[in-house]
Amino acid sequence: MSYIRKDFLLNTPTAQKLYFEYAADMPIFDYHCHLPERQILENQPFSDLYEIWLAGDHYKWRLMRNYGADEEYITGNRSNKEKFLTYCRVLGTAFGNPLYHWSQVELQEFFGCELEINEKNAEAIWEQCNAYIRENRVTPQSLIERSNVKHLYTTNEIFDELDTFREIAKKGYAFDVAPAFRADRIMNIDGANYTDFIARVEKQAHPIASLSDLELAIEKRLQAFIAVGTRASDIAVERVLPIADKQDADRVFAKALAKEPLTVAEAETFKGYFTYFLMKLYAKYDICTELHLGAMRNNNAKMMEKLGPDTGFDTISDANSTTLLSRLLDRLNSEDSLPKTNLFNLNPKLNSEMMGLIGCFQDGSARGKMQYGPAWWFLDNKVGMEKHLRDLTATGHIAVFVGMLTDSRSLLSYPRHHYFRRILCNYLGEMIEKGEMTADMDVVGAVVRDVCYWNSVHYFGLKD
Repeated sequence: MSYIRKDFLLNTPTAQKLYFEYAADMPIFDYHCHLPERQILENQPFSDLYEIWLAGDHYKWRLMRNYGADEEYITGNRSNKEKFLTYCRVLGTAFGNPLYHWSQVELQEFFGCELEINEKNAEAIWEQCNAYIRENRVTPQSLIERSNVKHLYTTNEIFDELDTFREIAKKGYAFDVAPAFRADRIMNIDGANYTDFIARVEKQAHPIASLSDLELAIEKRLQAFIAVGTRASDIAVERVLPIADKQDADRVFAKALAKEPLTVAEAETFKGYFTYFLMKLYAKYDICTELHLGAMRNNNAKMMEKLGPDTGFDTISDANSTTLLSRLLDRLNSEDSLPKTNLFNLNPKLNSEMMGLIGCFQDGSARGKMQYGPAWWFLDNKVGMEKHLRDLTATGHIAVFVGMLTDSRSLLSYPRHHYFRRILCNYLGEMIEKGEMTADMDVVGAVVRDVCYWNSVHYFGLKD
């Protein structure tokens, strides 16, 4: 029998009341995820538990490597069943890791399986859940709708085809899917095959021989994204860089087009200018910027060569962007071109610094215009979420917070929203019972509902 109980993470009666009466039944707005839109459109039934639960999930892969599992049982050629059994063996003693909680909740919520995940129960879980998948024809649509998701934003590079989103809109699903606009492949001018990515933009827009040509092409692509529902954009940088002059950035871009090698300084010149350009463009079209800071990516060169990016070899950077972020936000603000910005900080040491900084740029144009985004990636766990809430409430305003997301490639990740909601309700419930805030449930409950759903609906300008 699973150790997950009804009062899981809810340590007081007040916390339980807040969760069950105000949070549990709220819809989900997943405003940042990595789900493949083609999979949602095609809506094919899953074949087994591995395909739906482990394939492509680098969170789980990383945990398996920590345990010493051979790569053959992670991304190698072992069978789906062997990989699943290995994961169960690993997870059974991963006490305190969020996957220890998430995976158990996912089994219960999606498959009605109450067995604890461990080596002893692995075979029975495999058989029971696979039978459920076959008998109930589990598809992406059924999983998303069962999770009470109303809106989700995938992450798409600017040269991606958009017809898939138009076709999804015709399906009549109980949820809508829109792409978030992402130009990281164009920003990362020092990346492999850079001119190939430029060529893909040219196919979608027009010939590109200069930085001005590139800027016009990007604006054209953003307009195309907006036509299929885009309300958000993604920018991911390890740290913010100085804003360079356009002329200097143009010279670097010309070298890249000529396939000449770039120095680190030249690449940073382009990236610093390009971040500024993108955010200014997003302000022009009232597109929210989801700015991700602090990920040091692809640390293991050997595994990068073998498996490619996004396979579990990233970590938290110690780079401090506070000063340069201040200059970026101030420049945009002075030019009346600061977009709504949702700042995702991956280094918890900088929570207070980042939270304090965005408070300098709030204004009456939007409620919570500058957001301190949710505990992200390595921080979307109990410890990280609790620290995030403490730091957010200490210097910000929780009533305007846009709440949680999945940031996931897995369709089974939606219980993470309820994981966050339980932690949120427990945090507020404990303050109520200590006499540190109002006990008016109508007031507090309305804030909980807003954080769970309504704030994100309003923030991204949707009508629901």
